[in-house]
Amino acid sequence: MTAIADPLPIAQALIRCRSVTPADDGAMAVLEGILEPLGFRCTRLRFGETENLFARRGGERPHLCLAGHVDVVPPGEGWRHDPFAAEIVEGVLYGRGATDMKGGVAAMLAAAHAPQPRGSLSFLITGDEEGDAHDGTVRVLEWMAANGQVPDMCLVGEPTSRVRLGDTIKIGRRGSLTAYLTVRGTQGHVAYPARCDNPVHRLVRALNRLVAQPLDEGTEWFEASSIQVTSFDVGNPTTNLVPGEAKATLNIRFNNLHGAASLERWIREALEAEAPQHEARFSCSGEAFLTGPGPFVEALRRAVERATGEAAALDTGGGTSDARFITRYCPVAELGAVGTTMHKVDECTPVGELRALAALYGAVIAECLG
Repeated sequence: MTAIADPLPIAQALIRCRSVTPADDGAMAVLEGILEPLGFRCTRLRFGETENLFARRGGERPHLCLAGHVDVVPPGEGWRHDPFAAEIVEGVLYGRGATDMKGGVAAMLAAAHAPQPRGSLSFLITGDEEGDAHDGTVRVLEWMAANGQVPDMCLVGEPTSRVRLGDTIKIGRRGSLTAYLTVRGTQGHVAYPARCDNPVHRLVRALNRLVAQPLDEGTEWFEASSIQVTSFDVGNPTTNLVPGEAKATLNIRFNNLHGAASLERWIREALEAEAPQHEARFSCSGEAFLTGPGPFVEALRRAVERATGEAAALDTGGGTSDARFITRYCPVAELGAVGTTMHKVDECTPVGELRALAALYGAVIAECLG
């Protein structure tokens, strides 16, 4: 094998695939065409409309998995550069996915060209991260577990860096719970309140119970949990009618002091106290998780210092990622590009930073499998 390859042509080939989730448009074939000559055994896994890929080189431990996605969000309007042309202008690569995260996947593949010290290296690449995430990483992990392919550690290449490459390693994420609440009352004329049971008043009191006090003050690795009411809907067409129904939606981003089940019970208790006639529906996109400092995280910190000369901060902020699924199987962390343009018009990454990211992933492989 040769040294680390140039990630630029790989990133360009991926960006030119119009893989707006869940479409593939040849992206997985690009990956297979690169990985198979490097000695990886590739397994294409299709679930529903989603194409996924698992590829592994080596059969011994330790086993490091590099995870990412090649699906992208729609480009939207207003681009100065064709979002699927992968143009380079003044040393900057433009295109949907340049940052999130075809550029990251390309850097990982480029790093895989370098000699592998020992053990096993694998890739878990999905086409369903930006969508519902039902037929992507979750299903691939189930297949991996059933076929003896669970890794010892996993790095997700999401764009975690804030200002400079490698300045942030995410070692956990908050959980996310959305609650859809409906309170029913008795409709009537506002001039005769005794004949009505106003659901708006009841729902307001229930919400006040929930938001009046902080859920917690945070932990060593997590900021305080946050509850936000995101909508309040009555749909009342007039001003002299007490409505018969009121609805609200709220979202809780919670740390590892809580779980979705306990938060659901807490919300139901507030509703029972203020609004006996209610319905509550919940959706949890992921529980909070933490990969505490240990051998894997320390290896990542050494890799960052080796590649950049700077120290990396450990962080748990931001939204959710596929790491929330991987944590059920093995220690997982996230490390990737500077994410200032992800999901934006004219998403881009400097070519020099893309190459530096490939070198950083090369250092990760050397530290974890050395």
